[in-house]
Amino acid sequence: MSYLELQNLTKHFTKRDGWFGNTTTTVKAVDDVSLSIEKGEILGLVGESGCGKSTLSRLVMQLLTPTSGSVVLEGERLADLPPDEIRKRRRDFQMIFQDPYASLNPRMTIFSTLAEAILTRRTELQSDRDGLEAAVSELMERVGLDSRYIRKYPHEFSGGQRQRIAIARALGPEPKLILADEPVSALDVSIQSQILNLLADLRDELNLTMIFISHDLSVVRYIADRIAVMDEGKIVEVGGADSVFESPQSEVTKVLLSAIPQIR
Repeated sequence: MSYLELQNLTKHFTKRDGWFGNTTTTVKAVDDVSLSIEKGEILGLVGESGCGKSTLSRLVMQLLTPTSGSVVLEGERLADLPPDEIRKRRRDFQMIFQDPYASLNPRMTIFSTLAEAILTRRTELQSDRDGLEAAVSELMERVGLDSRYIRKYPHEFSGGQRQRIAIARALGPEPKLILADEPVSALDVSIQSQILNLLADLRDELNLTMIFISHDLSVVRYIADRIAVMDEGKIVEVGGADSVFESPQSEVTKVLLSAIPQIR
């Protein structure tokens, strides 16, 4: 069995229409998606805005309840777990969001933010202030930031530095699975490659499994082992990163490839 399996995963939303809301339509945000992801693999999930990829990530994170289908992590069907067990299990899968400033609490120092994440797993550090500070400093340095700045607030950092902090927070609970939802699209082009290289290095160092979500095929090709292309809630193509890029099979993939700027 693969490390993570999505089995016929479906999420439908009901929307009310008409002058008085007396008619309803069903929005098939995720429609019968099945995927397998191996331990240590980076799967790129790509598609245009509104195709369902962010909804899919929230189903994996157990932030949404599927209409039908299952998320199976290490052979365990997550929907079968009681709420308290889900909370414990969630330490094993963490999310990195698109906008690091919006995802970080502006009233918390970096130390407090990272300490909170670390303590979800290492509860013994609650009574060990020196040990906790050492763990926070180590986490900062792992993502390429100077540990001298742990008392600063998010607004005192650049966008790229804030995304590194967000990555450090995701690593705090020592997860096995990372879901990165458009983690570089809000960053300057000059910073994007640094963050991509950091994520690739962390995968190798920590043997992480990762779902990397983007609308940009060129970015996904840079980091992913395999690519899954999504359209209107369905997976329309899956393959090795190079093969999907060089020999696209679906029309959606061809459209996404045509949107990549070409240097002439």
